[in-house]
Amino acid sequence: MSDFTSEFWSWFIIAIAGGGIIWLFFLLQGTNKADTEEGVPTGHVWDEDLQELNNPLPRWWLFMFYFTMVFAIGYLILYPGMGSFKGLLGWTEIGEYEQEVADADAEFGPLFAQFEKTPVSELSSNAAAMKAGERLFVTYCAVCHGSDARGAPGFPNLRDGDWLYGGDAAVIEQSISHGRAGVMPAWEAPLGGEEGVNQVATYVMSLSGRDVDATLAEAGKTKFDMFCVACHQPDGTGNQALGAPNLADNVWLYGGSPRSIKETIAKGRNGIMPAHSEFLGKAKVHILAGYIYSLSNGSAE
Repeated sequence: MSDFTSEFWSWFIIAIAGGGIIWLFFLLQGTNKADTEEGVPTGHVWDEDLQELNNPLPRWWLFMFYFTMVFAIGYLILYPGMGSFKGLLGWTEIGEYEQEVADADAEFGPLFAQFEKTPVSELSSNAAAMKAGERLFVTYCAVCHGSDARGAPGFPNLRDGDWLYGGDAAVIEQSISHGRAGVMPAWEAPLGGEEGVNQVATYVMSLSGRDVDATLAEAGKTKFDMFCVACHQPDGTGNQALGAPNLADNVWLYGGSPRSIKETIAKGRNGIMPAHSEFLGKAKVHILAGYIYSLSNGSAE
């Protein structure tokens, strides 16, 4: 099946790649005056006596250019580069990646397999497992959660013991393996606009012991009890079965400033944790879960 929506684009690329090499060959031939004597004036003169001289191209320089053209032709015959033509070697990026993964699995698979037999909660006492888990974390997780696993706005801190879906070893492994999809709806309209958002935000801040306007907080509690308790519970401690955060512990995924809290309530949030089981495999997920479990239990320092 063609990679292009139309064969025109395949031939267009072939014309540019192949035609470019042919054009360069004739350009080189046209500019190479092998029979020209050295120092022959071209007739171009500047500043009365400054002349442009025509000299034949150095042979080493000329042969270098011919070599690059031969190399380019050979490359385009063996590898993709000429439109839809796949090359005689059949090389693809996907095939290269799959081969690298297969080689890595063959080399490290037995090591990962032996760790898979150990419960997640016990892997923290295995130095080799923790070193492997740390490398997996840096490779696959650090881009979101930070190299120190302390997270960033929108990406949870994995060291503080505050878990949206629970911090048990089995739950952590499930989160890594199958991923998570958290949705906080936008509440600005149901709450009656900016004033209602301000009231609920004030009440939410009061749950973590902040000094707030009591009148606004009281009005916010009424709305909180109407719209928010289904997910966050009447006391605001959240619901790990739904991934609803605890609002009473002063730990904030998207920031705990009044502005950030109001923005979260008004516009909602959508958080996606990708599933990693398909490309990591069960054994690597197991080791990674053990490493992450150790972070909030003081074992990985």
